[in-house]
Amino acid sequence: MFGIGKKFPAFKLTGVVSRDANHAFKDIDNQTFAGKWLVVFFWPKDFTFVCPTEISGFGKLNRDFADRDAQLLGVSTDSDFVHLAWRKSHPDLRDLPFPMLSDIKRELSTELGILDPEAGVAQRATFIVDPEGMIRFVYVTDLNVGRSPEEVLRVLDSLQTEELCPCNWQKGDDTLKAA
Repeated sequence: MFGIGKKFPAFKLTGVVSRDANHAFKDIDNQTFAGKWLVVFFWPKDFTFVCPTEISGFGKLNRDFADRDAQLLGVSTDSDFVHLAWRKSHPDLRDLPFPMLSDIKRELSTELGILDPEAGVAQRATFIVDPEGMIRFVYVTDLNVGRSPEEVLRVLDSLQTEELCPCNWQKGDDTLKAA
């Protein structure tokens, strides 16, 4: 699996950015949000049970991520058309403020090393990528266990201090000073 300090791979994926079929699809690549922090999170499958709780959880915090100059990108191995159908049918996903990307060829998931070998879908993985394209945080949970968008935001805050942050550090807390 790609880890801390590695360059996030180049990608070009189709994203679903709205429910309007005439304007729903947009190509997004690793340069689309150049100069921003990226929070790229993967979920296993559309039309499942745990995934929409996480996706909507990230959506509720989108403004907080944007305030930190970070762009959320959600990704699964489902097609862009499946993303659109799910977005139209699930009340918590209708007005998502970030793209739902389709890694249908499984190229990005494979390159990152997060393609589950048994299920054939992306693992529940999250990457925080700095403006230079370097991976600064990786978080992977079991396919059955949802992650915490609040924890991802807390880690982003910590990384952006560029200082030593103790356990459970929160934005506004003192950082550690090396002696």
